[in-house]
Amino acid sequence: MMRQTLKVTAGCAGLALGLTACGGGADPSAVPTGPPREGGTLRVVGSSDVEHLDTASGNSVGAYGLTRTFARPLFGTKASNNFDETIPLQPDMAVEIPTRENGGISKDRRTYTVKLREGVRWNTEPPRPVVAADFVRGFERLCNPASPSSGKGYYISTLEGMEEYCDGYAKVDAKNPAAMAGYQDDHDIKGITAENDRTLVFRLKEPASDFLNLLSLQFTAPAPEEYDRYVPDGPDFRQNTISNGPYQITEYRPGGSYVLSRNPVWRRETDPLRGRYVEKIQITLGQDSPQAVQQQLETGTADLSWDHPVPTAAIPRLRRERDPRFAIRDAPSNSPYLVFNTRSPNNGGALGKKEVRQALQYAIDRTALIKIVGGPEVAEPLHTVIPPGNSGYAPADRYPTPGEAGDPARCRRLLAEAGHPRGLKFTFPYRTNSVHKLIAESVKANLEACGVDAELSPDSGGTFYGKTISSPERAAEGAWDIAAPGWTPDWYGNNGRSIIQPLFDGRTYGEGSTNYGGYDNFMVNGMIDAALTAPEPGHAAGHWQQADKTIMEDAAIVPLLNRSHPIFHSSRVGGAVFLPTAANYDFTRVWLAR
Repeated sequence: MMRQTLKVTAGCAGLALGLTACGGGADPSAVPTGPPREGGTLRVVGSSDVEHLDTASGNSVGAYGLTRTFARPLFGTKASNNFDETIPLQPDMAVEIPTRENGGISKDRRTYTVKLREGVRWNTEPPRPVVAADFVRGFERLCNPASPSSGKGYYISTLEGMEEYCDGYAKVDAKNPAAMAGYQDDHDIKGITAENDRTLVFRLKEPASDFLNLLSLQFTAPAPEEYDRYVPDGPDFRQNTISNGPYQITEYRPGGSYVLSRNPVWRRETDPLRGRYVEKIQITLGQDSPQAVQQQLETGTADLSWDHPVPTAAIPRLRRERDPRFAIRDAPSNSPYLVFNTRSPNNGGALGKKEVRQALQYAIDRTALIKIVGGPEVAEPLHTVIPPGNSGYAPADRYPTPGEAGDPARCRRLLAEAGHPRGLKFTFPYRTNSVHKLIAESVKANLEACGVDAELSPDSGGTFYGKTISSPERAAEGAWDIAAPGWTPDWYGNNGRSIIQPLFDGRTYGEGSTNYGGYDNFMVNGMIDAALTAPEPGHAAGHWQQADKTIMEDAAIVPLLNRSHPIFHSSRVGGAVFLPTAANYDFTRVWLAR
């Protein structure tokens, strides 16, 4: 199911469910027009490094936008400022979309045959073709014990033999690249076969209506044989990435900067989704102030923001001026949401109790959060796990408060009934980029009104997702109690799996998991299985909806906002087309006026 797209009317774009935006304007000379131009350096500035650079484990909007420049999966989606156009699957490294009519999908819908496009090469010395075995290696690396993929659950639940393969791989020495490469060489995943250099065959446990969507994710990008030399996503790996896309990483300073230059072996005619116009892409990190980044964009000393949306205070002015460099793009997401560490031993294990989590649902003043992120033009209150417009969404509010402003008295009363009349004390790490500090401070004030002392802890440098909240060991130690991550679905369209399964399937909880709070309910796990094996997307949506209802009854998280993305680019940027799953413009399509 798709969310409604931007609808342009009189210079203002109306988002789904009443969200509005202004792009376009009275001064078209402020942005370049005409055919794309070649050359120049695209200057991108922002705060934090990606948590994982390896496509096997990268799972943030920043990682997706970056890896799209140098790693090509079988399928993908196009960038567009029309949200509807970003949803349909397109062939990327595959020749075509498999169907039953063209023989790509078997009659029982359990076997998929994919043909690879010719002419795609690795930027190795000498260059060589990307072959089917490279895709097999990419799947095998998902289960490595050094930096396991948070998306591996998608494939464990779908592909024959993937679970057994991953179980065995988990026992291999995570610090020994030779041992990991040896395991991959000596073991096969039953459900993935390279029949020849240009033919891949996938065998599914059960029919899955969203399987081709899974093959569009960066997790499934091919991996060259050179990657077996390094610990996955380790320091050596990060200095030796190999490209089959339009750009290649030629310089990387961890936490500091990236320089991407043109990949000399890429050919435009082999890539239906990307372009290559700028000569270089310079990404400069360590700039935590959204206001400072916005000033650079407006004065032209930088071109795009890496991870800061437009600062809230600037939005009214940009809308009033109808600045054509500014837009609010549709990117349906649960962002942010409050997650509880159900494994925390702090407060006598209080967050493991449903009654405590239910009490805390009444604490949050969502009206304050909406003001922080830019007002009702940018966000609206969210009370379900699945945002509006996504598969399985149904409007509901199990924990209503007057005017969306919270109900601290009820929160206090329910905490007392749950055995905590003197309140609780939480450790609350927060991201330092964008408005996340302001959001954390607002939530802290809400919790204090309920008698909860939340100690804020800044978490920068890309460790928030990569280490702090994704480590079961740190969770069990009580290193954190609550956090406010965000979640953008891995794809749109038939995407119920991309929200419920990675965030709430208790069977996938482990190192690198995106089930950050360690939530585990066998009933929800069963609903996930039922949805995954449903014969049609409509049937699956019913199971996702029921899972959402049960998760909210358990109060596993506090949904906060259904939020769009305010974005700005410099006056010299042309070809700015949006990738919702990256929450940014597609770097490969941008061109520069000078």
